[in-house]
Amino acid sequence: MSRSSYLNYDDSDAYDLFGTPHEDRQEHRKKKRGEIHRPKKSSADVIAALSDEGSEALNHPLTYQPSRFEAAWLMESLQPFFDRGLITDILALVRGGKEASVYVCRAHPVTGVSLLAAKVYRPRMFRQMRNDSVYREGREILTESGKVVKKTDHRVMRAIGKKSGFGIEVAHTSWLMYEYTTLQALHHAGLNVPKPYSAATNAMLMTYVGELHRPAPTLSLISLEPDEAQALFYQVIANVEGMLARGVIHGDLSAYNILYWDGTLTVIDFPQIVRPQANHNSWAIFQRDVMRVCDYFQDQGVSTDAEGLAARLWKTYVPDDQ
Repeated sequence: MSRSSYLNYDDSDAYDLFGTPHEDRQEHRKKKRGEIHRPKKSSADVIAALSDEGSEALNHPLTYQPSRFEAAWLMESLQPFFDRGLITDILALVRGGKEASVYVCRAHPVTGVSLLAAKVYRPRMFRQMRNDSVYREGREILTESGKVVKKTDHRVMRAIGKKSGFGIEVAHTSWLMYEYTTLQALHHAGLNVPKPYSAATNAMLMTYVGELHRPAPTLSLISLEPDEAQALFYQVIANVEGMLARGVIHGDLSAYNILYWDGTLTVIDFPQIVRPQANHNSWAIFQRDVMRVCDYFQDQGVSTDAEGLAARLWKTYVPDDQ
């Protein structure tokens, strides 16, 4: 199979699941005649409102000084971790992104570590989520506590189907909790992933890799010596195999989602995980993960066989009918 025949979901159109929901026409017709129409707020109005809230959100001093707009949603997202006695300060922005940003936080002594990483999703109307429907296929809906929503819960299922404000937030929470619960399972199994400490509606707290003023770089930024490259290739493949053995495909694995620190690798960013038994695109997604990893290590001088490796692992851990 040529590389061009592998699934390429990176080129798909932007997905509007987390955009501003459109009001259902039938519901609109049912509105009372005397109801006053209130136009939706523009992005500028929302930013202004959040900025005003931001000045009130910072009820204790922080080392990191966010903008007024950023302060509101940042503190709202991370306040649960302050309340639970897990962090005492936000020290710096480590990485910003279209969907989420990562901050390094001062950990409370009770955690047993000095620093923790907080992954915080951007406010809903300002996220730019790409087409994630292919990854959601076969997934159950998870609550904020990580429990599965029963299909008989018609209120939730109907809200998700209509993409109401409530339904969109439920879908977002489920997306976040899949990453969190996956990290829990993989870390417990001893794989090279961050240890998850806690999750909230819009953020999660996990191991911070690196030093305060020197966060671990992604593997994509590192040039390796041949001997180290070979050893790290085996390390990555051992993790890919360990995930597949537990019914998990990363879904977006590449050198951009692997951290390098002191000769050790840490695989990050798991919101797009796929279950091989539940998603009919799982084989193609798995092939793409393996191909991307092999591409990087080939550039580092490692001899690889992406197609053969993917096929061998798949045959070992996935039933023939998948």
